[in-house]
Amino acid sequence: MRKIGGPSLTGHVGSETSVCAYERLRDGRRESYQPEENVVRTDPQQPHGSRIDLYVDRYADRARSMIASEIRALFAVAARPEIVSFAGGSPNVAALPLDVIGNMASQLIAGHGSVALQYCPAHGDPGLREKICEVMALEGVHAHPDDVVVTVGSQQALDLITRIFINPGDVVLAEAPSYVGALGAFAAYQAEVLHVPMDASGLIPEALDGAIARLAAAGQRAKFLYTVPNFHNPAGVTLAADRRRRILDICSAAGLLVVEDNPYGLLGFEGEPMRALCADDPDGVVYLGSFSKTFASGVRVGWAVAPPAVRDKLVLAAESAVLCQSNLAQLLVREYLCTQPWREQIKIFRELYQQRRDAMIDSLEALMPAGCQWRRPGGGFYVWMRLPAGLDAKAMLPRAVSSRVAYVPGTGFYADGQGAQHMRLSYCLPEPDRIREGVRRLAGVIEAEIDLRDTFGSGGMHGTVGVDTPGPEVP
Repeated sequence: MRKIGGPSLTGHVGSETSVCAYERLRDGRRESYQPEENVVRTDPQQPHGSRIDLYVDRYADRARSMIASEIRALFAVAARPEIVSFAGGSPNVAALPLDVIGNMASQLIAGHGSVALQYCPAHGDPGLREKICEVMALEGVHAHPDDVVVTVGSQQALDLITRIFINPGDVVLAEAPSYVGALGAFAAYQAEVLHVPMDASGLIPEALDGAIARLAAAGQRAKFLYTVPNFHNPAGVTLAADRRRRILDICSAAGLLVVEDNPYGLLGFEGEPMRALCADDPDGVVYLGSFSKTFASGVRVGWAVAPPAVRDKLVLAAESAVLCQSNLAQLLVREYLCTQPWREQIKIFRELYQQRRDAMIDSLEALMPAGCQWRRPGGGFYVWMRLPAGLDAKAMLPRAVSSRVAYVPGTGFYADGQGAQHMRLSYCLPEPDRIREGVRRLAGVIEAEIDLRDTFGSGGMHGTVGVDTPGPEVP
């Protein structure tokens, strides 16, 4: 910014501000402001946007934690048609009967538009809540519709849970690695995240017990445990059946609430769905569900099931945030569940994602250089891969994009700087042939990185490998 007279507005915390004349960009146009004349002159030829933030010293403390996630930052690049993107976890909505759903939406508005386009209770549509209970029954959850709070996707439910429980500095226990959207919600409310290790069978009960004990020894107590027990995002692993009861018992003994985030539970490739944690301890678990993966992410309909007192606070928090959810979206999902063979559609999704999983695993096995490690997920969307020693997934990403392949670096899934040697590979959206081609490109990038490492050593490579811990990869 060019100063005309008096101190400039630099846009930094602690900077000097002034009512003297200055130039700035506002709404994409350069302004010259003379306070004594109260005249603003604009130049329409200036490009849109400015990096100068005139309000940087006025934001609440919690706004300082708001940064773009590793995934969102990749969206513009990964959307380019020449890029094979393993970055986003976008469901394959093309597998839906879109013509049928289009007719259903048209009839809904034509026949019930006066209701569908109106406000609704913050609790959610009663008919939809009944159908949600039917969906959860597949995982052993026998809830009453009054226990269900409809949300804008499960992400809003995560935000609301964090909002009603977390004060700045409170501790949340979360798996290592953990879902990036949850970490963003925790950071927005200034929570301290303590990661608990996983292995091939999911969250390690002894590690959870130890983390709780360490907090107690320091005079602290976690507010809740956040877990994705089924086909974990990003690690791909599933919490073993014999561990589920142990996890619940540990949390019950510590008076620790469990937040069970379960968007992938019905998308397993073999056998019946796993029994939900909430099914065995409805008073100690808040269950989060979503139709983003089993119907369509664009409708933005999710839900939370919580003990009555928690549920009531969730409703109040939802009212203050959005007044109510989209009634049109809720009634569209309700109509879909009432009139369409949604169980058969989930089976179609499972078969489609299994084919893509197989294409990715087969390609990794055939093409990846020695030292890369991964496990075969039993469902869901993701493969979690560890790179050979000395390689940094985040530093490598620009070179991967130059080779027309994208992924998410592992650092985005930790709150404490871990994960530099890992990457998340999503197989849900590309066609199998594109997956094979993307893996071929990625393998070439990794081989080139290994050559650089061997020639110059890891210290001579761009970027540095940060703190890293063993994850649920192949030993």
